[in-house]
Amino acid sequence: MGRRLTKIIERIEKSLVKVIQEPGADQNQPWPMRILLAFAALVSGVFGLCSRLRLLLYRIHVLNSSTLVCKVISVGNLTAGGTGKTPVVECLARELQRRGRRVAILSRGYRKKEVSWFRRAFFGNLTPPRVVSDGKRVLLDSEMGGDEPYMLANNLNGVAVVVDKNRVKAGRHAVEQFQCDTLLLDDGFQYLKLRRSLEIALVDAGNPFGNGRLLPRGVLREPARNIRRADFVFITKSPGGSAALREKINALKPGAEIVECNHAPRRLTHAYTGEHLPLTWLNGKKILALSGIASPKGFENFCRGYGATLGRVKRFADHHRYTADEILGAINDAADAGLDALVTTEKDAVRFPRLQSTAIPVCYLRVEIEIISGADVFERVLRRVCEKTPRDPATP
Repeated sequence: MGRRLTKIIERIEKSLVKVIQEPGADQNQPWPMRILLAFAALVSGVFGLCSRLRLLLYRIHVLNSSTLVCKVISVGNLTAGGTGKTPVVECLARELQRRGRRVAILSRGYRKKEVSWFRRAFFGNLTPPRVVSDGKRVLLDSEMGGDEPYMLANNLNGVAVVVDKNRVKAGRHAVEQFQCDTLLLDDGFQYLKLRRSLEIALVDAGNPFGNGRLLPRGVLREPARNIRRADFVFITKSPGGSAALREKINALKPGAEIVECNHAPRRLTHAYTGEHLPLTWLNGKKILALSGIASPKGFENFCRGYGATLGRVKRFADHHRYTADEILGAINDAADAGLDALVTTEKDAVRFPRLQSTAIPVCYLRVEIEIISGADVFERVLRRVCEKTPRDPATP
């Protein structure tokens, strides 16, 4: 019953996301969707009021932010999903670690396996955070730790990854148990319970603010003008030449310090053997492109850009938890259709069930950050974090 309900919710989510994600996509919709959009607009109004009230309560200190004795860097965005936070967080963690900082990543662990409602309600504050990685070993899988935390833990040796909805508690744990002096607050722009040293906001070059409406009628978590809270703005997934978007950001936040970066594919990795393949391997291949992410078009365009023909495309809801039947079915369908491989994203691959063998290769695309412009601004970000302040813990 739970699985059936999940599928129904995911179908509704996929249908709604298609029409709220981009300007103009909600036009000329059939009447059932128009009714759903009208209801979403009402909820959006309530959501906006609650969002403004919450910000006001923090501003006038009715609600207070906690302070930790370390540097806290928030990396977040104004929209729901799809801005490419994980590669940015990974890049920052790696660069800061290289400069001698003891780094931990704090994440909510979206759609991880939760404990019972009873335990959360009565013992939530007593339950220690989940440690996906202590910096030496990966301790939890993607189901228990969440997709992005598990992926970060796999890719970052020497960086702790701690998961809890209460990221103040997670931060204290990282400082006390792992002696961290730098915390990266993943998806932290709206998490005001923890005071931050630096605020970084990400803006997707391809779809900066969606249709301009708040959730659930649009993809904005709060009005675009609130980007003025950010110390730095990263334009992500940029092919370069984002002059118009820069002007828009500067109109919202005059004098904004902007880093423009691209999510650059680096290699293919076989999901079950770990074998690395060059991107040129895709040239001339007919593939099934499978994904369960917020913005699948970019991934699919990457595959086309390296010469692959998309014989089949399968899109699931963001963070979809795959079953063995779904993946085996997709592999066998692709093999029966004469396709050469199934290609997915790294974030999806961590949710794939383990299989002993597959009829065709199953590979994921490894993507990393590449700075296009604003390298001097990125350097300023790193220097700001690495500057010694009275709030830093003593270094040995």
